[in-house]
Amino acid sequence: MMIEKFPSRLLENAVNEFSKLPGIGRKTALRLVLHLLKQEKNDVEIFGNSIIQARTEIKHCKVCHNISDHDICNICSHPDRTGEIICVVETIRDVMAIENTRQFIGLYHVLGGIISPMDGIGPADLEINSLIERVREGKVSEVILALSTTMEGDTTNFYIYKKLKEFKIKISTLARGVSVGDELEYADELTLGRSIKNRLDFENSLSQ
Repeated sequence: MMIEKFPSRLLENAVNEFSKLPGIGRKTALRLVLHLLKQEKNDVEIFGNSIIQARTEIKHCKVCHNISDHDICNICSHPDRTGEIICVVETIRDVMAIENTRQFIGLYHVLGGIISPMDGIGPADLEINSLIERVREGKVSEVILALSTTMEGDTTNFYIYKKLKEFKIKISTLARGVSVGDELEYADELTLGRSIKNRLDFENSLSQ
């Protein structure tokens, strides 16, 4: 294996940090660092400060757990959104994917993951209890389970369904326009939008 020789310890440190990012190998990390070194110092400071500010100041919405600049996110506080429908998603990226379809006017609930015993993630590690509390308040008429169509996603859907079954609400799931095994964030907008509009009753979907 070839050992990289850097002309500068500071350069090597920067490459090491960039290469910790997902999908960034050392060659790409070096290219990014060298690019930054060519930029004006002020531009690099703005870049660096934006990362620091994002890490220190971005909050999680107290209602839906989406990322936000405030205690309550722009979606939850928007007067034109209906609080009667909650769309349950795995991650913040899924919220962004669904919002891009412009087909959903309800609110969200970000679990922060899905049940995955192989990864040591159980129900207690997710924002499931807070979802139950939102439903218990009595203002919700429908919960859409919009998790990835993987085995872990289906397991999580079923777990939540059992927890919410006692409440007199509609529990639905995405129409199978999203292929089995797909992660929600990678579905195209048209397919995802149709899957939301043509959503299925969850209990009926179990027999399909």
